[in-house]
Amino acid sequence: MTRLLFIEASPRSTVSLSSELARFFLDQLAKLNPALSIDRLNVWKEELPAFDGAAIAAKYARLSGRELDQTQRDAWDGIATMVARLDAADAIVLSTPMWNLSIPYRLKHWIDLITQPGLSFTFDPATGYTPLLRQRPLAIILSSAGDFSGGLSFGRPDLASSYLKAAFRFIGLDGSQIIPAAPSAGPPERVAGARKEAAERLTSLAETFLRSAA
Repeated sequence: MTRLLFIEASPRSTVSLSSELARFFLDQLAKLNPALSIDRLNVWKEELPAFDGAAIAAKYARLSGRELDQTQRDAWDGIATMVARLDAADAIVLSTPMWNLSIPYRLKHWIDLITQPGLSFTFDPATGYTPLLRQRPLAIILSSAGDFSGGLSFGRPDLASSYLKAAFRFIGLDGSQIIPAAPSAGPPERVAGARKEAAERLTSLAETFLRSAA
């Protein structure tokens, strides 16, 4: 059985282009892989632990090798559970809209939670940072009102793609594939064309996406 984690980052899943394309992609994968098991994580519905004083204190205690107190340990256990859920997946699909050139704050919250010393990376002053998670297929479906296929969109940069690639690479998930869906707003024919182009790319990707899943 292949286990896939689907992370949905749009709060408007019923009308979101990124969510619509993700459902299309997951349907394609399920048809090609009948034994596929999908774990769905909607960052707007999930109870994400607060990354507050206790969690931050636990992080720095671990970095310095100090013993955690009970409050810190409880906070850290909640975060460790989230990292374990990610690490249990053989493949990952993330769908998200672009907000203000970057990503929704709830998705950033989740990424902050799963990027932790001793759980998803280590640090050594002599060698620097080392990721701890194993490589696996990762597809990122990114919708945006602006079309960044030619570079800047009316002078605006795409900060979401570079951030997501770097954030996942930092914890070991290198080689992520970003499937843009843009523009998601504007003339209906352009939106329909973007949807069609993204769906065609996802159909092609579905044929090979899970071949390297461990």
